[in-house]
Amino acid sequence: MDTQDKSYHYQVIRRAIENIDAGNGASMSLEALADEVNMSPAHFQRVFSRWVGVSPKRYQQYLTLDHAKSLLAERFTTLEVAHEVGLSGSGRLHDLFLRWEAMSPGEYAKRGDGLIINWGWFDGPFGRALAMGTEKGLCGLGFSGECGDVATMQDLRDRWPRASFHENADVLRPWVSAAFSGRGDTRLHMIGAPFQIKVWEALLEIPSGHVTTYGEIAEAVGNPRAVRAVGTAVGRNPVSWLIPCHRALRKSGGLGGYHWGLPLKRAMLAYESARLEGGLEGAA
Repeated sequence: MDTQDKSYHYQVIRRAIENIDAGNGASMSLEALADEVNMSPAHFQRVFSRWVGVSPKRYQQYLTLDHAKSLLAERFTTLEVAHEVGLSGSGRLHDLFLRWEAMSPGEYAKRGDGLIINWGWFDGPFGRALAMGTEKGLCGLGFSGECGDVATMQDLRDRWPRASFHENADVLRPWVSAAFSGRGDTRLHMIGAPFQIKVWEALLEIPSGHVTTYGEIAEAVGNPRAVRAVGTAVGRNPVSWLIPCHRALRKSGGLGGYHWGLPLKRAMLAYESARLEGGLEGAA
């Protein structure tokens, strides 16, 4: 399935999620879900299964708020242990081969001055995505489904206000294709403050289909009392999906926030859970 198909399928799934939410926790039948998106039950089932690999009924279970709590109970990742036993190896980023380089504190302080950042819009597994990158790799990846194209563009540009931005999707395409397919080589150029970089690096230790808490991340970066600061740094992650901030939850099992909208966070967690349990991890 190509990324354009995935993007279209996600829009169908997104509408289904909205309808599931409107039911206040009541399970919806295949026929009812299909009717809401103007599809036959058979066609809806095929589209749904192609996107995520499980039935709509099973996926509804992953979308409930209780699923976040069950993830903490069943697939909670202690980051120190994950690193020691290599959990971040094959499970991380859908087996994507990722290389990343962080900007130095001095370079970050320049707020992008002298930096050339290319940008382009792409179809991805979670809808329309805006990618940005330097010659060293991707530095931004945002999703516009909840906030719109204009706000998504402004959000990423404001992070490096002195940079020079150029529309050039072709130069980014190989990295973005690898990011969304789970195959190939994606490079990241992380542009952030030193503390943010440490938090983002910790996020990379969380395997796909697993979660951890903001408190665990604070422990991992050597500042256990900085839970609130960790939450802020997680929210400022500029490369969503690849640096999996969606896998960070509150200690209570609550979803917490998500920069690109909670419906997208829920969809990502459910997507990864479904593919992990269905043996499809790495086949994004």
